[in-house]
Amino acid sequence: MDSSYLMTDIDVAKFVVNGYHLLELDLPDGLNEHIAEQLDNLDSNPGDAITDVVPELWQALDHPAVQGVLLSLLGEDYEVQSHRHWHCKQPGSGHMNWHQDSTNNRDIHINRFLGLYYPTDITPDMGPTVIVPGTQFRNAPTDRMSTYSNIRGQVPLVVKAGTMAFTHYDLWHGTAANSSSIKRHMIKFLFRRTKDNAAPTWSHDPEALNHPTDWNGKREDAHNILTFGNPIGVSQSDHYKERTIRRQCWNHLMGEAT
Repeated sequence: MDSSYLMTDIDVAKFVVNGYHLLELDLPDGLNEHIAEQLDNLDSNPGDAITDVVPELWQALDHPAVQGVLLSLLGEDYEVQSHRHWHCKQPGSGHMNWHQDSTNNRDIHINRFLGLYYPTDITPDMGPTVIVPGTQFRNAPTDRMSTYSNIRGQVPLVVKAGTMAFTHYDLWHGTAANSSSIKRHMIKFLFRRTKDNAAPTWSHDPEALNHPTDWNGKREDAHNILTFGNPIGVSQSDHYKERTIRRQCWNHLMGEAT
């Protein structure tokens, strides 16, 4: 693995805090368009077999930048799981309620996460995926989440063709309505850790957490991101709890006992 494709301490700290990471892949000319055309022409959803029906999707999964993220966050011998799914949001379709893909039992470690590949540009009217950064460590009953509307800090994934969005498995998400005349395609992949880290597997600086604490919140380094990051503006008492969970998650990635 070319180390230039590995995540940095800042990248990893932001993923721990926000629960997502975006990559714009420099795929071969015409590949995104070719994949989108094949998806447009499908008569039914092949489910887990989508990579058999559209094998060019492996070129996105095999991109070194994707492999760099997987190695950085899941360690060596990570697994691309067999479950994958084509999400096609038809023109005129409504929104999808907020939900978490996992059960209501938050995992303070990063042992699996999703990769969402978009073969076309996604505009606000195409029913983009909408995520709520920082909610991956927060529990909420599914029946309550289905009654929520807009949430402060939500981020619509309005992205360019060839984007891979990595999202924590427990991150709150849904979709907006598709009011356009265009099918919105997204392919969901699932990745899993197979063994605990013995040491950091990203591009790590041993002094990453030794920077001074910046109480004005202007420094962007791993220590201050883990300490002060508050993407949805939770209360002070909740923020204390989140900081503890973040450090446990970071320590686990570092290969330290938690």
